[in-house]
Amino acid sequence: MSFFKKKGSCHEAATVAASGAKKVALVGNPNVGKSVLFNALTGAYVTVSNYPGTSVEVSRGSTAINGEEFEIIDTPGMYSILPITEEERVAREILLTERPHLVLHVLDARNLERMLPMTLQLIEAELPVVLVVNIMDEAARMGLEIDIPLLSKRLGIPVIGAATAKKIGVPEIRAAIAGSSSGAVPPFTYSRLMEGDIAEICQSLRGEYILSKKAIALLLLQDDAEVANLVRETEGVWFPGVQTVVREKRFERRESFHLDLSMERKAIVKGILDGAFKAPEKRVVTLAERFSRWTVRPATGIPLLLIVLYFGLYQFVGVFGAGTLVDFLEGKVFEGYFNPWVIELVKLYVPWGMLQELLVGEYGIITLGFRYAVGIILPIVATFFLFFSVLEDSGYFPRLALLVDRVFKTMGLTGRAVIPMVLGFGCDTMATMVTRTLETVRERVIATVLLALAIPCSAQLGVIMSLLSQTPGALLTWGVCLLLIFLLVGLLAAKVVPGETPMFYMEIPPMRLPQFGNVLTKTYTRMQWYFMEILPLFILASVLLWLGKITHFFEKMIEAMTPVMASLGLPKESAVAFIFGFFRRDYGAAGLYDLQTKGLLNARQLTVAAVTLTLFIPCVAQFLIMKKERGWKVAIAIGLFVSGFAFGSGWLLNRLLLATQLL
Repeated sequence: MSFFKKKGSCHEAATVAASGAKKVALVGNPNVGKSVLFNALTGAYVTVSNYPGTSVEVSRGSTAINGEEFEIIDTPGMYSILPITEEERVAREILLTERPHLVLHVLDARNLERMLPMTLQLIEAELPVVLVVNIMDEAARMGLEIDIPLLSKRLGIPVIGAATAKKIGVPEIRAAIAGSSSGAVPPFTYSRLMEGDIAEICQSLRGEYILSKKAIALLLLQDDAEVANLVRETEGVWFPGVQTVVREKRFERRESFHLDLSMERKAIVKGILDGAFKAPEKRVVTLAERFSRWTVRPATGIPLLLIVLYFGLYQFVGVFGAGTLVDFLEGKVFEGYFNPWVIELVKLYVPWGMLQELLVGEYGIITLGFRYAVGIILPIVATFFLFFSVLEDSGYFPRLALLVDRVFKTMGLTGRAVIPMVLGFGCDTMATMVTRTLETVRERVIATVLLALAIPCSAQLGVIMSLLSQTPGALLTWGVCLLLIFLLVGLLAAKVVPGETPMFYMEIPPMRLPQFGNVLTKTYTRMQWYFMEILPLFILASVLLWLGKITHFFEKMIEAMTPVMASLGLPKESAVAFIFGFFRRDYGAAGLYDLQTKGLLNARQLTVAAVTLTLFIPCVAQFLIMKKERGWKVAIAIGLFVSGFAFGSGWLLNRLLLATQLL
């Protein structure tokens, strides 16, 4: 997913564009290693932005080779030059409008026969193509043999064998980028009948096109509306003649053209691979493949998922991050040394009491905002993103998507939605942006509702797990409540939100041991993005809380919320955590941490507060992203629904716990 790279500034993007750097487009199916190659070529510092007029993100970076600057573009995943999804349309638009100096087609060495038809399309379009046969290390483990020079000879283009996750082949790819490039003449042909039809359409085309006339003719025969509009604009008065020829050919081949074209391309691919690709008679099944199969079968996949969640989320993020690290940073470093030192320093050099209160008071920028951000939030978020990066680099997420697809379909989603859902445990704001990768508006709306309601961010999750784990049954009650609410709201949303659930398909990358360098790079870039986002908000929250205190508005808000807190069985001081939570969910969780350390909440109250706060209104940052992605009406509707549902659920849970005396 392109979002997981550091966001650059508009100025940086403009600098790359203005430099006149040659453009290199990375194209290929999803999960074939394009993003890994992109990172290897550009490093961690890239720009990520929506492609104009769409919600699809495109990553851009730059690299210098032999003193020459190149702009690298990581295009969305595509399966064919004939687009079906919005991602494929954007990828082709880049090829058509940005005229790349070179097109690097990255494919999976284990699936050559299935992915080479797109290579044929790029070649017959006469684009400057270099084929990168990636994941060669996994292919070798499976006993597959690929003759790269023979493949290059038969395709008529440079072919590079690579394993980009291990940096194998990257020097050769850089050399290919720096070399001269031009579109190759296709060394293959279709049947005489197909070539005859193509030739007649080509003869009717008089204009100049970025793609070859043969590629344009084939796309017209496949009824590509966007290419038809392009031809209409280019041909002008000659377009009716082109249209007549295309209609005649379509009518003649109306029953079998798409099948014929597909079968002919498959036959060409088989001929190219004959002798260049060898598979063992008895396929070698590696340990990684066996493990991969276990992760997608419910009987083994669910226990494995529970193990991952227990050791990853509970032990590593909850116990180690929110427990050990927070106790050390917040308890010993800030409370023991930093806060007393800075309070003394400010009182010594700042004579104005009001300014002292702003900096080091109860809601001070340093003593509260900075302490929350660094002492409580940072260690939890860091451990979560490290855990997330390990899972991502291992190839586990696509398998998790397959595992949960059946359950997600009952909620109007597909397994693809597991990526923003899991990412929501890191940052719901970030995850809401990633819902762009879902295919339909319906999926995006449902996923946004579930993220806003039932997915706690890493800091909130870590603090709550740390607090509730001290009381037997409290953590289980909290977890069961959230799971039931997640499923219930998902099922209701599937009934209420109009539309159909799309088909689910996803490329499965190899299962492998995470690469230490990749994990650190991903963790660092996510942490940098997250911390740059939260620190200003924490400072702003401290300033607003300070203003609320000196104007007594904060006290009035607490008084106004006292009846609501009472209905939940909570003391009025609990309102502080909910007010904090409006600024950021993790800020509210830190407020809950403070209330617990002061002994203001018993086990039942802590559980009710934790459930209600988790479900509570999205924080300001998430709400603004919801507005940007879904519009004002949808964002406000979700905010109102989530708030009402949160307090209603908290009230009901409090009544149940009082009646049953479970806590």
